[in-house]
Amino acid sequence: MGRGEIAVIGLGRSGRAAAELIARHGGRAYVSDRASGDGVSAAATALASAGVDVDVGRHDLNRISRCVAVVASPGVPPTSEPLQTATRAGIPILSEVEVALAFLPNTTRYIAVTGTNGKTTVTSLIHHLLVALGADAVAAGNIGTPVSALALRDLPPAWVALEMSSFQLHDTPSIAPVVGVLTNLAPDHLDRYASLEDYYGDKMRLFANASPRSHWVTNADDREVQRRVAAIPGTHLRFSLDPTAGGEAVADLVGGALSLFGAPFMGRAGIPLLGDHNVANVLAAVLAVAMADPAHRTPDACARLAAAVTRFGGMPHRLQVVGEVEGVQWINDSKATNISSTRVAVAGMTRPTVLLLGGRHKGESYRALIPLLQRHARLVIAYGEAAPLIEQDLAGHVPMLRLGSSFEDVISRARAAAQPGDAVLLSPACSSFDMFSDYEARGATFQRLAVPA
Repeated sequence: MGRGEIAVIGLGRSGRAAAELIARHGGRAYVSDRASGDGVSAAATALASAGVDVDVGRHDLNRISRCVAVVASPGVPPTSEPLQTATRAGIPILSEVEVALAFLPNTTRYIAVTGTNGKTTVTSLIHHLLVALGADAVAAGNIGTPVSALALRDLPPAWVALEMSSFQLHDTPSIAPVVGVLTNLAPDHLDRYASLEDYYGDKMRLFANASPRSHWVTNADDREVQRRVAAIPGTHLRFSLDPTAGGEAVADLVGGALSLFGAPFMGRAGIPLLGDHNVANVLAAVLAVAMADPAHRTPDACARLAAAVTRFGGMPHRLQVVGEVEGVQWINDSKATNISSTRVAVAGMTRPTVLLLGGRHKGESYRALIPLLQRHARLVIAYGEAAPLIEQDLAGHVPMLRLGSSFEDVISRARAAAQPGDAVLLSPACSSFDMFSDYEARGATFQRLAVPA
């Protein structure tokens, strides 16, 4: 990163951890955040006490223009004033992950996971499986814990299950995982990217430092993925839900069996997660862990991996069954912030479904949902900023109701519409930022209103 001052944009978890790490290693950091709420002020006070210069409620663009690097939180768009200032000045823009990788010891190995869908579940599963094998492992990155926080530890972990968003990958040029996992590619974030190709291009930065020694785990059932990885150096291993695909980790959904490297691994019934897509997530995670170390591929290790899968509790806000009230199942899939995720969720429903669809629009048409909704949906309730667009795309094709911005009203109408034996599914296909601070707050509100304590 060179000598001189480094600007850190944003006082969230990742920005604060990056600034602390820079300061810990004798660097000079200038941190700024246009927000000025209690949380930002508290973070600013903590950093200032550590000798870091902080601006709250403003960005000093002149100061930023003289920095040697800018560290940007994933939520800061490239069109923001600080990043535009850095771009005009030719200053490199780095992710918090890039900063952390510069300071993590080479004894810390990491498995990096990206993709449009499934990456949080796969990352969490990888962490769970590594721990089951006795490894000192942590899940970090886009899943929540900043990688810089791990680098600040006196004893960093031996293994990191690292979730990487497209935004993070864009600014992490040195990424070189022990195993890299690409779950799938589907349209997303078209509110931020100029084109689908730009979005896919950032996902493919996972392979930027590929070599013949690299190991890659990819989805054999995703043609776009396979087209893009075909010429990438390294050992390629594939997972598939098609027993004829010839992958290294395969599920026979009809027969109910999963195999690993051609040998029986476990039965489908042992996976405690909803939906066939989660079978694919299990295959991806198991294959990644197995390839990370030869010791993970022994018969004993494989048996321990299979047993660990059966104990995996799933991810909050991802097809999470939060309760059943008067015969109606309530499912929190708040993490489904794009059309592809919602399609997967709806396709996996085994009950007539009242679907809650809405939030802040991300640029995709909702018409892609029509065939699945015609088969599974008793009613679609459109709400939030995206409600007019959802109604425009779906009205006349599926039973639907358009509501305003009261989430309490949304839940009340869903409760009235659902019949015993139905499910109410929050799978919004939109971001949460019109009504909530994040998808977690949206999911927590859904659970509180749906299943009162």
